[in-house]
Amino acid sequence: MSDNPELYTTRLRTFGRRQGYKLKPRQQELVDTLLPSLRLNVPDDDSPIDPSTVFQKPVKQVWFEIGFGGGEHAAAQIANNPDIGMIACEPFMNGVASLLVHIDNQNLQERVRILDDDARSLLDRLPDASLDRMFLLFPDPWRKKRHAKRRFIGHENLELVARVLKPGGEFRVASDHMPYIDWTLDHLSNHSEFDWICDGPQDWRTRPDDWPPTRYEQKALKQGKPCIYLRFRRK
Repeated sequence: MSDNPELYTTRLRTFGRRQGYKLKPRQQELVDTLLPSLRLNVPDDDSPIDPSTVFQKPVKQVWFEIGFGGGEHAAAQIANNPDIGMIACEPFMNGVASLLVHIDNQNLQERVRILDDDARSLLDRLPDASLDRMFLLFPDPWRKKRHAKRRFIGHENLELVARVLKPGGEFRVASDHMPYIDWTLDHLSNHSEFDWICDGPQDWRTRPDDWPPTRYEQKALKQGKPCIYLRFRRK
């Protein structure tokens, strides 16, 4: 873990807004009543956080989503995989409220914890090789060249991902922004701790069956934009 637990507060932000439109009444109610019991608080001290112990129900694997958007993917993965626990990170409160609706509708409370803040604040505190799978799906591509340094994919953050992923663990990245895909492939291909899981074009052109869609993906497809699905294995 980092020997400076406040390091992430000095990093460039990799996300945009924290609040958008006014929440609907049910969303606001769930934020007020359900979120407090599911929120994963990061203590001020530098003590490690064992992710396998944070859920209401014992789990066999811990998965981690960085920026879950509307929560469709996170909720579907929890529902489809009864032995996993999901740590879902998203600083945008409208997205958090959307995930809470999915959780409440499907009664998924026992195997999810939510961090409504920068995912890196928690990654800094996780033990080495403590996560089985990680997701970064349709992140903000920071399209302007001068903003590219704000992308989550970068040397510092990939060091975090490599440290907390178990050997053989999987890191999944998806985007409809081709410069971001090129950027991702360049960084991951040149990182000594990752292998690209790819035997041919269909591996990145077609979303695997065990990879639920997101609203951002569906929006891109409706606009005629191709989506790319990348899978990397921790060596």
